[in-house]
Amino acid sequence: MGTPRRTSTGFALTLTLLIVTASGCASPPRTNGGPTATPTPRNSSAVAICTTLISYWAKESLKGSKWAGLDWEQKGLSNEQFEIHEELLSAARAEERHQGREAALELIDVRASQECSTRQGATGNSENWRPPIPQG
Repeated sequence: MGTPRRTSTGFALTLTLLIVTASGCASPPRTNGGPTATPTPRNSSAVAICTTLISYWAKESLKGSKWAGLDWEQKGLSNEQFEIHEELLSAARAEERHQGREAALELIDVRASQECSTRQGATGNSENWRPPIPQG
């Protein structure tokens, strides 16, 4: 009983598999010779998140999109943000009737930014909300 002998076909297949695997892990070649692009970090402050969420969902509601009917929790809004959303949506609907959709969408962006800034992100939740109990 000796060790099995390697065949030239088995060796060639192993070598081919190794080359293909190694080439798939290599970095893609640069096409322009310049540095690769890096993603720009997003502003993740409470005010920026509040503005983005409220602006997005108010616009979706104004447009009557498929997901506009989600509740405030499903939209990722705090109670305070939902309050702003509802006030803003009401104002945007009135603006749309008088000045058109584009004016209403612009109003949403401006007012969402103002309200979220004034309320420092509007992260307040209802009185019955409690922080999670630490496990351990």
